[in-house]
Amino acid sequence: MTPLDGANIWAYLLDRYADRITVKRRKPALENLERIFNATFKLANEVGFRAMNLRDLCGETGLSMGGLYGYISSKDQLAEMIEDVVRHATHEVPKMFSTVADPLDRLEALIRASIYVSEILQPWFYFVFMDSRVLQAEQRSTAKESELHVQSLFAGVIAQVPQLPHSPDLLASHILASFQDWYVKRWKYRAADIGPDRFADSVVRMARGYLAPSAAPAEADANAE
Repeated sequence: MTPLDGANIWAYLLDRYADRITVKRRKPALENLERIFNATFKLANEVGFRAMNLRDLCGETGLSMGGLYGYISSKDQLAEMIEDVVRHATHEVPKMFSTVADPLDRLEALIRASIYVSEILQPWFYFVFMDSRVLQAEQRSTAKESELHVQSLFAGVIAQVPQLPHSPDLLASHILASFQDWYVKRWKYRAADIGPDRFADSVVRMARGYLAPSAAPAEADANAE
């Protein structure tokens, strides 16, 4: 269960931006979109998105400049499409678990799903986190609003937990920061042989432990004895 994955993401982009993409043959259009975005992530990691240009992208993809213009007209448009994919994925995830009644169970589902989606779309999430600062002001604002929207959704679920010990917004912020650490610093977890399941288990234990009702003083004293 995922709103976007490595297979359907190209169809999402082709359909979403059908008014901009002039290539109408679906199969080569899907193949070229995959080529363009994979090349973008490669160049952004090697030389930085600010430094790369469309001619670099042509060289990496093998497309002519005219062929490239059939899909994008500028770097800004390319960045907009990447940010849109991340925004769509993160906004769709909470809808998948809206019927889960228990807030702690719903929070766990959201945590796991968010980590798994960021694993599937890691280059996209990494790009938005690392390169959003070089985007146009309007795109930077949209990226910030999207992150705050997701944080507010998590905070809304946390606020439903009985006897909440602290601010739901602050805990939601901590949870989102853990997601970002996962998809930005992959080298750290790869070196420690930590996969997405183990990482998700740890974040869930942290969140549930933080939100668990505190033991009564008498019970705590008895346990200490």
